[in-house]
Amino acid sequence: MSGLDDGVEDKVEGGGLDLNGRWPTGMIDMHAHCFPRISRAEARAVDAERAPWLEVAADGESGHIMLGDERFRPVQAQLWDPGRRVERLDSQGVALQVVCATPVMFGYGWPGARAAEWARRMNEHVLAYCAFAPRRLKALAQVPLQSLELACAEAGHAMAAGCIGVQIGNHVGDRDLDDEALVQFLVHCARERIPVLVHPWDMMGGARMKKWMLPWLVAMPAETQLGMVSLILSGALERIPDSLRICFAHGGGSFAWLLGRVDNAWRQRDIVREDCPQLPSSYARRFHVDSAVFDPGALRLLVEVMGADRVMLGSDTPFPLGEPQIGSLVHGFPGLTPEEKAKIMHNNAASFFDLAVPTGRG
Repeated sequence: MSGLDDGVEDKVEGGGLDLNGRWPTGMIDMHAHCFPRISRAEARAVDAERAPWLEVAADGESGHIMLGDERFRPVQAQLWDPGRRVERLDSQGVALQVVCATPVMFGYGWPGARAAEWARRMNEHVLAYCAFAPRRLKALAQVPLQSLELACAEAGHAMAAGCIGVQIGNHVGDRDLDDEALVQFLVHCARERIPVLVHPWDMMGGARMKKWMLPWLVAMPAETQLGMVSLILSGALERIPDSLRICFAHGGGSFAWLLGRVDNAWRQRDIVREDCPQLPSSYARRFHVDSAVFDPGALRLLVEVMGADRVMLGSDTPFPLGEPQIGSLVHGFPGLTPEEKAKIMHNNAASFFDLAVPTGRG
């Protein structure tokens, strides 16, 4: 365990180490991933072709997420080694990081009972990962979202075991977030005060997304926008209690940039209005997003559309498309007041996840 961990107050007191080892400013990174050291045998026992496992290189510094015998993604040690993770947090001055499963772990294509057993085991893995430094790492659970009953049960079990919320994909097969069973899961989370992070996965596009990481660069933002707009235009938000705390990853994808187009369509076409009684942009206050947009102009628009109290620091580490220097975009952006930066860097996440607000020193 990091020696610095012993000097950090429980439930966060800051980020950005000074020369005396104190935390003068707080940072809560609420969007980061881990991948446990799932063995090939453990994965094969569930699904020999689709259950992911971890192949670690002989040097222990690199590896691959595997699907059967196929390499899915190259990865680095902090993805599975919490000691390396905490070293990274120390070097970047992050007080606390919320970690969740890599979406390839979801298992939504399996029968519900098998996915429920897998989710329980994966949640145990992620909680064990966070137990290395419980004041610095907090876990989000995964659930078998293809089954409403089993998903609700696992969400409750995981929260009781120490998770601080759940991460779900933005769809299950062809069922988007406006599907009635998925809406009822969100209703359950609202009533049980379970925070939800929605992460895009299994992207649209197929063969047209030929190379150059186009699924991640084009389809992934569209997947997130689809989830958000589906909840709005279907009228689902009229049935989901306002108490739902729901955050969409990667700055909400393309939502903020195309919300004006949705509003215009709502004004002009009755088929857009038929299930949505209010102007679509009026529902933006129901959502949170993270700050992973990588551009000052994009951050400016995101804050204007969502409000500074609805944006939370999220890095998407340790993947290459994440923010290399966590918090640098928000910290270095002159278009935000100190109060707005404090909200984005720690206060909003503390409220969203029921954590103590970092007090800071210095």
